[in-house]
Amino acid sequence: MTKALEGKVAIITGGGTGIGEACADMFAAEGAHVVVSGRTLDTIQKVAERIGGTAIQCDVSKYEEVVALFAKAKEIKGTIDILVNNAGGPGPVAPIADVDVDAWRICAEINLFGAMYAMKEAAKIMCEQKSGSIVNMSSLMGIQGYPMRSAYSATKFALIGMTEAVAREVGPDNVRVNALMPGAVSGENMDRILERRASAEGRSIEEITKENYTDPAALKRWVSPEEVAKAALFYASDASSAITGDKMKVCCGRF
Repeated sequence: MTKALEGKVAIITGGGTGIGEACADMFAAEGAHVVVSGRTLDTIQKVAERIGGTAIQCDVSKYEEVVALFAKAKEIKGTIDILVNNAGGPGPVAPIADVDVDAWRICAEINLFGAMYAMKEAAKIMCEQKSGSIVNMSSLMGIQGYPMRSAYSATKFALIGMTEAVAREVGPDNVRVNALMPGAVSGENMDRILERRASAEGRSIEEITKENYTDPAALKRWVSPEEVAKAALFYASDASSAITGDKMKVCCGRF
């Protein structure tokens, strides 16, 4: 049987860990040549070597590095077929009155401007080749604000708006743009968030986990990175060929 992404070139930003790493593994298994991008070269090289892909170091908050990423990736086969806009950071965990303004700005530079830079370069190439799929990694916090996470919520709301706007722009050139909205995803990133919340709120990690993350979900559990990767594969592949400007929850039923 033909694999879902046979012969495609996929760029995955933030591809060295968590959801990005899970997407890299899954896309490679489905036949794509995966460009694993991230800020830490050792981390992305390990993933790229394991899946037979290409590691390209890039800090998405720096536009010149994003331009270089896409130029190098295009040299592989002459096309870029898929972008998973996954690079991001949790931002400061604090009430707005006490939030570190510099940390808030850095969150926006990575999550919002970084995503825009990657979409800009992807659109140039994909519109010229008249095909492509962009998958933006938003969040459940992109449709519902969350206490002490104003920076993250703001950037993820904005990413939903960009998804819808750009989908209309590039649709005539057969390029699709969709957004995923993961809920609480298990992994190192969530572990760090829990530690910050526990410190800021004076509560235990176990109490915060149960009250705010697992109990509110219909399935009463975390989402795994692999489950988000399955949804990204759907948007990246021809299985979703008539779908653009869409947003999908992957949240274990956190209604």
